[in-house]
Parts: sequence; structure tokens; C-alpha cells
Amino acid sequence: MTTLALGPSWLDPDYLLNQFGLWGLLLIVFAESGLLIGFFLPGDSLLFTTGLLVTTHKLDYPLWLVCTLICIAAVLGDQAGYLFGRKVGPSLFNRPDSKLFKQENVVKAHEFFEKYGPKSLVLARFVPIVRTFTPIIAGVSKMNYRSFITFNVIGGVLWGAGVTLLGAALGNVKFVHEHIEMILIAIVLISVVPIAIEFLRARSKSKKAATTGVPEAGAPAAPTQPQRGRHAKR
Repeated sequence: MTTLALGPSWLDPDYLLNQFGLWGLLLIVFAESGLLIGFFLPGDSLLFTTGLLVTTHKLDYPLWLVCTLICIAAVLGDQAGYLFGRKVGPSLFNRPDSKLFKQENVVKAHEFFEKYGPKSLVLARFVPIVRTFTPIIAGVSKMNYRSFITFNVIGGVLWGAGVTLLGAALGNVKFVHEHIEMILIAIVLISVVPIAIEFLRARSKSKKAATTGVPEAGAPAAPTQPQRGRHAKR
């Protein structure tokens, strides 16, 4: 396999799997699913590469075991994010920016959660960065725990097993092996399309608001206390 020519080598899926193996993969999936420090880690491309390596016997584990462990790590990661959000609460919205934390990521996840409700836990799995912050926002909003668990499991299985199985299914296709770097780059680009669209929409609204002098509609306000709206625990 070739090295993914996108970003530093230590974020390359092939490099990570060769260096840290299955357990390193599970730690990355866990961190990216709900820890603030995990938003920059590779997700979709890593799972795709894992499936490909398993089906070509370069990763010597049964596919069913790999998929099961990935799903568990993804679900537990979201669980950790949810509990963190419940504990930290609205103070997350007042946390200053740093090299590893940007307030705009919290705002984007908050908008995503408010727009799609509980199903955002499923949809966010396929959107980089947003998938890390959405379970945290669910915890901040005190989303009903039973609903959270349900959508957390559904999203974890669809994303964790789905993307891995896709890589496994295409693992024996000659074209995939000959163009693996191009395919991984395509996966990364496709996964960031939703973010690019939202960025362009927000930029357009900001320019329009600046021109007309009217405040941007729908701008999220940082909550001063845990919200008890339609997603709140009853």
C-alpha cells in the first residue's frame, strides 16, 4: 500500500495500523468518537483501510471480531463524550480557544444537534469533527439517556461496521489496490463536503448580514444553563 499524501505521515491510516495495530485503531476510534482531543484523528479513511487490510490478510484478525470491537469502541467513545458534556455543561461554550480546541467546532456541533435532533448522533458519525463534538453537545443539552443510547448504538454500528465492511468488500478489487491513495483521498474529501457546504452557507449569511446590518438569523447563543428543550431528559 502507498502512503496517503494528505497531511502528516503520522495521520496516515496505513502508518497508524502498521505502528499500533488493532488496539491502536480502537483507541483512535474511541478518542475521535467523543474526546475533545480526538477531532483531528482520521476516521473514515482509517476504517476503510482496516477493512482492506483484514480482507487481504495484512491485519491478522477475523473481520467479524474487528467490526465488533470497532463498534464497541465507537459506542463507548460517544458515551464518554456524553458524560463529559453532562459534567462540563454550558462552561464548554465559554472555554477559550487553544491549539487543540476551537470554539467554532462546538458551535457547529450545537447547530447540527439542534437541526437534526437525536438522529444527529447517527448522521454526525459520517461528518469529521462534528462526530466528535455532537455527543458532548447531547450531554450538555441533557438529552434523554435512553434515546441517546439507542441512537449512539445505531450510529456506532452503521459507521464502525459499515465503513470497515466497505473496505473489506473492495479489498480484493484490483483497481482499489492500484489506486488506494486516490481512493483514500477521495474518502477524506467526500467526508468534509458537509463541513465545506456549511462553511460556505455561514459565510454567505455573514456577508449578507454585514451588508444589510441585520443580525444573522439562527445564530446559536451559548446556553447559560443546561437546556431542557425537546431533547432534554424528562
